[in-house]
Amino acid sequence: MENNKIKKKGILILEDGTKYEAYHFGATVSSSGEVVFNTAMTGYTESITDPSYKGQILTYTYPIIGNYGLPSFSCKESIHEFYESDRIQVSGIIISYYSKHPYHWNMSLSLSDWLCKSGVPGLYGIDTRFIAKKLRKNGGSMLGKILIENEDLPFYDPNQDNLSEQVSIHKKIIYGNGKYKIILVDFGLKNNILRCLLRRNCTIVRVPWDYDFTKEEYDGVVLSNGPGNPKIYKKPIHYIRLAMENKKPIFGICLGNQLLGIAAGGDTFKLKYAHRGHNQPVVLLKTGKSFITSQNHGYGLDARNLSKEWKMFFRNLNDNTCEGIIHDYKPFFSVQFHPEASSGPTDTEFLFDIFINIVKGNKNN
Repeated sequence: MENNKIKKKGILILEDGTKYEAYHFGATVSSSGEVVFNTAMTGYTESITDPSYKGQILTYTYPIIGNYGLPSFSCKESIHEFYESDRIQVSGIIISYYSKHPYHWNMSLSLSDWLCKSGVPGLYGIDTRFIAKKLRKNGGSMLGKILIENEDLPFYDPNQDNLSEQVSIHKKIIYGNGKYKIILVDFGLKNNILRCLLRRNCTIVRVPWDYDFTKEEYDGVVLSNGPGNPKIYKKPIHYIRLAMENKKPIFGICLGNQLLGIAAGGDTFKLKYAHRGHNQPVVLLKTGKSFITSQNHGYGLDARNLSKEWKMFFRNLNDNTCEGIIHDYKPFFSVQFHPEASSGPTDTEFLFDIFINIVKGNKNN
């Protein structure tokens, strides 16, 4: 159980030398990674288990975190009902105020207890909104480290590593028994992608990040979200190019959008401000309708070198960057944001319906 009487000090150090003294909770260990921010008012259980945050120290701008503890770890069809993976993925969390007396009817343990069990440190008592503003001025992220009990660590840049190799499954897994067989390439997927597809009459074949899925029989392919620099993933980009020759439907999400774009002849670049949080506005160019989306990434897709058959699908209304691409007549499209958004706005979940309708039409031809 948590000890509310003893407050151990910790410190957050950013790569520019800025230091923030704070109080410590969670595991009594130091940690290093890429410091990013999240603007959500709820859903910390989902975000800290999202593999897209692998190697990152997550800063929450919402001032109260931990107030409802952690829900049960129950599973449905071998998928955790309330979490986006089976473990904490972040390297640490930074919050303004930690609620030491959490309560919820479905609570199984406190956030601090779970961090302790997982070996992940946390700091509270910091002006996290100020940190978010500082991070945004530095490309949406900075390298940083959480130091506990005077232990020191070197700075660590997770973007230099193959993070998908660390968070992806290692062998093929099959879910459901639906009409449409969907290959789901796991670059660090969120569980809600599985849930969204299972609700749409799919049999899902979940495969590792570097698996040659082109040798499988399937009706469509979903390229999942995931962490890290998209240019590292040369092997899956090759498989995506082969799959595009097959002309079966392909739907890319977040990292999957960037990989589809590279496979189609585009390029990626480091964003000036990055896209973080649950309030990123995008516009569907075909209709002019806008949506609020959930995002967490530091790379953008440069679609200028794509052939004329490719069009921009969505555009970001803050910085006008590409938020998705779509082919004129082949069944390929992708989006940079999270249409499965758990937690986050669910306004764009209809993209799964579009994908399944394309799969259905392609299968019947």
